[in-house]
Amino acid sequence: MILAAGLFLAASSSVRAQVMEPLSYTNAPIGLNFLIAGYGYLWGDVLVDPSLPIKDADAKVHTAVLTYARVLDFWGQSGTFALVVPYAWLSATGEVAGQSRSVDRSGLTDVTLRLSVNLYGAPALSLPEFRDYRQDTIVGVSLMVTAPTGQYDPQRLINIGTNRWSFKPEVGVSKAVGPWTLEAAAGVTFFTDNDEFLGANVRRQDPLYSLQGHAIYNFSPGLWAALDATYYTGGRTSVNGALNDDLQENSRWGATVARTLDKHNSIKLYFTSGVSARTGTNFNAVGIAWQYRWGAGL
Repeated sequence: MILAAGLFLAASSSVRAQVMEPLSYTNAPIGLNFLIAGYGYLWGDVLVDPSLPIKDADAKVHTAVLTYARVLDFWGQSGTFALVVPYAWLSATGEVAGQSRSVDRSGLTDVTLRLSVNLYGAPALSLPEFRDYRQDTIVGVSLMVTAPTGQYDPQRLINIGTNRWSFKPEVGVSKAVGPWTLEAAAGVTFFTDNDEFLGANVRRQDPLYSLQGHAIYNFSPGLWAALDATYYTGGRTSVNGALNDDLQENSRWGATVARTLDKHNSIKLYFTSGVSARTGTNFNAVGIAWQYRWGAGL
């Protein structure tokens, strides 16, 4: 239910749009709070925008993330509000105009807000009521908004921030079958224009469509693991009306393991890698997140 998405927020916009997060549509006691601290390491074609005039690009990105989330009651069904604040350190190399270049950047990246609402199968429950709850089928929707709060210099090819907003509505379904939980979600990311792209140029990007699925196995109430997969297409860009050859049609896979340490603390590890990539976002990532829970009478 809680985002680890911020671990990707220092990367390109298409990377951020393709976060694979199992258990995004699940149930939890109303009033429960989460504080999450995470670290992620990403390497490969993870930073550079496909529309930039850079060849043989390679980047390494370290991210530190702080997330706050709270479970809310939406007309008798549960939902979650989350705020993700990331910080990034990155280094990149590539060829620009026939010359080898390297850059290093660090700073705050774009802040993300996510609101999810379960429409069916996840009633709003107190902690005592939740102890008797057993999941069957959950249907939910969410909206993820990324704000242009990150470090951005219009004179630089490589930036941590994006200088634009993005909005990703999504619908998801989660089905419990014995110890398994099967999930699927479909979403689309819309982007506002960046009107300070390499000076005063205007960069536009078409919507990016995505599908993702998860197969989660619960070994015990406090230990689960998931196999994750996603496919996405679209996102072609233009600069001052001139189309770039950067239409995306990519797929990725990943794995996640989470362990509850006690009633307040848990830890999660993940890995993700590309399967195929038409343009951009051909990268690998590993990360770890610690989660602290409180409230709702816990």
